[in-house]
Amino acid sequence: MEEEIKETENVSIPLLTPYKMGNFNLSHRIVLAPMTRARYPHTPGIWTKEQTQAWKPIVKAVHEEGGIFFCQLWHAGRVSNYSFQPNGNPPISCTDKAIQVEHHIDGSGGANFSPPHRLTVEEISQVVGDFRMAAKNAVEAGFDGVEIHGANGYLVDQFMKDQVNDRTDEYGGSIENRCRFPLEIVRAVAEEIGAHRVGIRLSPYANYNDSGDSNPDALALYMAEALNKYSILYCHVIEPRMITQFDKQETKSYLLPMRKAFTGTFIVAGGYNKGDGSEVISRSGADLVAFGRLFLANPDLPRRFESNSVLNKYDRNTFYTHDPVIGYTDYPFLENKS
Repeated sequence: MEEEIKETENVSIPLLTPYKMGNFNLSHRIVLAPMTRARYPHTPGIWTKEQTQAWKPIVKAVHEEGGIFFCQLWHAGRVSNYSFQPNGNPPISCTDKAIQVEHHIDGSGGANFSPPHRLTVEEISQVVGDFRMAAKNAVEAGFDGVEIHGANGYLVDQFMKDQVNDRTDEYGGSIENRCRFPLEIVRAVAEEIGAHRVGIRLSPYANYNDSGDSNPDALALYMAEALNKYSILYCHVIEPRMITQFDKQETKSYLLPMRKAFTGTFIVAGGYNKGDGSEVISRSGADLVAFGRLFLANPDLPRRFESNSVLNKYDRNTFYTHDPVIGYTDYPFLENKS
């Protein structure tokens, strides 16, 4: 009887209903967002054999707890400076324009962004190959799949946005040309590890890291439709209301056209809580909802939603420190009850 009551209660919480994502049988609709969290220069990599080996026990531990684990493949592009680059070289981008807004790379204050090197067509091909190799390494490390980071003003997003991309070759100008680079990465990664293991994260409406677009509605719809050609597993999109990184804003744009256009699993992110997360699932606005700050501060977030427990409050001051524990793995779980 107790189990029957719990099942009935879960049905009333759309976020806690099961979902089949490709080959994966999910017990609920709650996803832990990647949370790059800009812990420079200590961001982990997956381009060397040593890094691949180091990931294996981490992935194994997640699998032992029943989790499904995707590795986000991320290239910062011009969101960097000479001090972070090999031999003090310029960072790379679609452009040679530096970021013009103040940004906090590591919590120490405004960052100085070096003018980037404008990639040649040959170099673009090499970067696509880097994503392919990283995807191969991720599967070797045991990850269930990869998420291509095409959001938040980093390299892939820089190519897509017309306020950054000032190229006049086949990688600039029209939406088709600006989206050529991300779609080449999608194709390469899908060929390498299988489309059923590939997702992508997008933020067509955001202006993070000085990367905005003049027609985000058109960009969003084009990418959603173009991705269908590659039959990838999911598309993970940041809500238009999150124009800036932390605060919701009123907007007339919605993700529904993108949601309807994309044929795979659709994941939304952007300041969600239990209530509006359940609401977007119940009206079929998304298949899954990604949580960042709430999940970080509440490592047992699905259980807390299920039991309607009080949530731990997150401390934003610890989001971007170099400490591997404080603000990252030190938030408490609910006490185990017999």
